[in-house]
Parts: sequence; C-alpha cells; structure tokens
Amino acid sequence: MRGMTHARWAAGALALMLAATGCGGGGVGASSGRAVLSSSWGDPQNPLEPANTNEVQGGKVLDMIFRGLKQYDPRTGKAKNMLAQSIVTTDSQNYTVRLKSGWTFSDGQRVTARSFVDAWNYGASLRNNQKNAYFFGYIDGYDKVHPSHGTQSADTLSGLRVLDDQTFTVRLNQKFSGFPDTLGYAAFAPLPHLFFTDHAAWLKKPVGNGPYTIESYMKGSQMSLKKWDGYPGPDKAQNGGVELRVYTDSNTAYTDLMAGNLDLVDDVPAAQLKNVRSDLGDRYLNTPAGILQTLAFPYYDKAWNKPGSQKVRTGLSMAINRKQITDTIFKRTRTPATDWTSPVLGAAGGYKAGLCGRACEYHPDEARKLIQEGGGIPGGQVKITYNADTGSHREWVDAVCNSINNALGNDKACVGNPVGTFADFRGKIGQHRLPGPFRAGWQMDYPLIQNFLQPLYYTNASSNDGKWSDRDFDRLVDQANRETDTAKSVATFQKAEEVVRDNMAAIPLWYQNGSAGYSQRLSHVFLNPFSVPVYSQIKVS
Repeated sequence: MRGMTHARWAAGALALMLAATGCGGGGVGASSGRAVLSSSWGDPQNPLEPANTNEVQGGKVLDMIFRGLKQYDPRTGKAKNMLAQSIVTTDSQNYTVRLKSGWTFSDGQRVTARSFVDAWNYGASLRNNQKNAYFFGYIDGYDKVHPSHGTQSADTLSGLRVLDDQTFTVRLNQKFSGFPDTLGYAAFAPLPHLFFTDHAAWLKKPVGNGPYTIESYMKGSQMSLKKWDGYPGPDKAQNGGVELRVYTDSNTAYTDLMAGNLDLVDDVPAAQLKNVRSDLGDRYLNTPAGILQTLAFPYYDKAWNKPGSQKVRTGLSMAINRKQITDTIFKRTRTPATDWTSPVLGAAGGYKAGLCGRACEYHPDEARKLIQEGGGIPGGQVKITYNADTGSHREWVDAVCNSINNALGNDKACVGNPVGTFADFRGKIGQHRLPGPFRAGWQMDYPLIQNFLQPLYYTNASSNDGKWSDRDFDRLVDQANRETDTAKSVATFQKAEEVVRDNMAAIPLWYQNGSAGYSQRLSHVFLNPFSVPVYSQIKVS
C-alpha cells in the first residue's frame, strides 16, 4: 500500500489553532489521557472505503478506525485474532469463522457475521469498482461477481455463507494455506448498515469499529480523530485523539516539529537526516520496516515491452549506484535491495538475500552493453515519474538519474518527471499515462512473501500498475498458495520471484526503514513493522 495531497499551513490559521488547542495540537486533560496529538499526514487518494484504499495515507486512518478478524502485532507483525474467536479449516480451502461477542461499531450497531459478509461482497463486486477487489479473488464465485471480461452475473460471492450472527463460512476456489493471515488487511474490515443504506453520508463521515472515530475532515488541511470511549478492544487509545495535518512538503512538517507546532513527523525528510540525531536525540526513530522502493515500468507501452527490453531494464538497474545513494542521501536509513521482498520477513518467511545478484550491483560497463543489446532506451531518454510532495523523492530520483547518466556517459539519458501531489501521481498511474519508469514503493499489507509478489506482479493484480504479465510467474504463485506446508509454499514463492528477477519486471532499489521524530509532549512512540506510528499507544503530557 502506499497517499497525499498536502497543503502548507497559513501562519494565521496555525496561530489560531494553537491558541485553541495548546502547543503542538494537544491541550487539556493530559493526566486523564484526553490530550490530542498532532501528526503530519497526506490526503488519501480516494474516500476511505476499506476495499478501495491501497495507499499509505488512507491506510493509516483505516487502521485507526477499523478492526478486523485479525490484527498484526505492532511489534512483531504477527497476525493475531482480534474479532475472530477462531478460524478453522481441515483442508486449507473451507474455513469456518467464529466471532467474539461484544463488538460494536461506534454508532452502537453490533458487529456480526453479516457485517463481514456484506462488506466482502461489496468489495468484490465489479459494479463497485473497488481497488482492492482482487484480495477477494480466492473466494468461490469471484469470477461471477468480478469477471475479467463482460458484466457480472452474480451479486454475491457463492463462497460466503452466514450461519448465525457470530459465524460464517468461507469456501475458496483453491487451497490457500495463508488465507487467515491476510485477514488483518483493511480490505477485509467489517462495515455497518449505514455504509449500504446511506453510502454518501458514510463517505462524508466514516463509521468504523476501531479505537478512534472521525470527527471532521477538510481536504488539503486536516483530519481530526477522537478517542472512542466505547471501543471494546484490548488496544484502547491512550490519548484523546489525533489531528492529522496535511503537508505538501515534509521539510515544512519537520520545521513545524522543531518549532513546537507539531507533535509527530512520521517521515523524516532526507535533507534533515544529517541533523536529526542532534535535533531530537532519542526522540528520533529509525527502525526496520517492510518497505521496498522500486522502479516500475509501463508494460502497456509497447516501447517498454518489446523483445529484448529486459536487457534494457537490467542495464538500467546496473547503472544505479545504490550504495552511494543510500549512504549519501539517506544516511544509511535505506539499505541497497538485493531481492524483491524485505529482510523483515526473515529467511523463514521468504527473504533471500542476494537473489538479484550482479543485476542489482553497480557495473556501468555491463549496463551500457546490455542497454545497447536490448535496442537502447525507448525514445532515447528515461523519464522517471514521481510525486514531488513527500518522501524526499526528488532527491533520490535526481541521484538515480545522475548515476544512470554517469554510467552511460550521457547527461541527458535520464531525467526526473515530477508530479505535484501523490493523488495526481496515482491518478496518472491509474490512467496509464506515464512516459516511462515510475517510483513504486511498496509497504507490505501483511507479513507474507505472497504480499510482496502477487499484488504487484500477478496478471491484473490490484497493485500491478505497470500491467506486467508472465504465465510462469502466475503458475508458480498459484502453486505456492495451494501448498499447505509453509516451507514448501515459501520455496515456491521464491521460484516465482526468480521469474521476476530473470525478467527484471521491476528494478529493486532499496529497503527502507521507518523513520519518525516527535515532540517532548509525547511518550510511548514507536513504529510498527509497516512503518506506521502506533497512534493508539502514544501518550501525551
């Protein structure tokens, strides 16, 4: 997943807000856990429907206002039961889900088996055009409610059946032993009646069942979330709420943090990394996360998808001096990537250090040779598209282009192609309007090797933005999902990853740590393995 349209704060508006709430967006009642913290943020690409949000900024909010069958441990990432009392199977294809009692939505409505089944049917339906519909693809009947061609012939998934208020069954169209561990992903969240009976009203003010409720949202400005006192879960909010403030420039957010006008920055800009230790001391966090930065390609463009083009892509990869860029720009808060997953998974989980081999090392002579053998760079120039509003992307894209230009001996071989906001950037990706490679950072949805491969490279998968397709890869992924032995499943996924490698379907750049800085008002601040602050556990003084 990974979202933003930011806006600078006007000085006058900021002063009024701070006067009303206290420094940093907090305020009264700290001793009783009622104080509010403020954090940098970016506008989501789309309204916050769980099945239609597949980027970071919207995902942060969904994680605050929803709880699903599973929840990923904020320290280890391990999937643990949340609303699920049990998820039982004897064959890895037919599952019985039993819910815990006592759960409600913030409007008082009970969370029942129907809350999940209706939500999943909505998310899967072709008519509703949800970006995460693909995640329901393993449930029986998906081909009828979301056909790859033509119109849907069913309104509901035949593989879902409600037995009673606390129980429902799931029948998959093939064995998928990892299925239960995917159910902490926001796409599988339950939805209340209001979502279906007054959809427009729900979109204006989403109602969930998590530790927080949304009080207000002004696009381009901020979202205010309030602690829900009636939340029945074990991870109750330790603060009174969170103000998510929209920024167009992460450097501006950092400046506000240092000035005492902001409590939390969850993405320390590259320009500040040389100062952050002295600025913040132990209030600076730099922790491993399941994040991989890549360059993706527009395979819908014949110029980038012709015979031999894998040599061009491999040559470009070998023209990038990853170590120099991560050392110089990112001050070793990034690590040169050697595969298409993340070290966070560990060897048992599928991470295979060095899988990419020489293709992910800096070899300029080989780079020039391969690009020439592959027919040269389409159009004579690489244009790397990225969003310029967050994430220090301008700095690293410029550095990547400088590296490519130096390796190829041509100072115009590569240029950056900035797009103003993340929302516009994602829009162009969705419309297939990119002239060449584009940045494609991936933050894991759940800690499985499957999540680093299938959503990104499987034919017509939800986040396969470049539309790459390979029959061998698809076959191996299907085989891996059918394996009931975890070790065999992981080994088969690694074979599928080798197909990605052999075709250089995307260029892996570096593994990214999660970074954050926070004010003296806060304590108990940490990042989960997805690099997102665990807002509910932050205390405000």
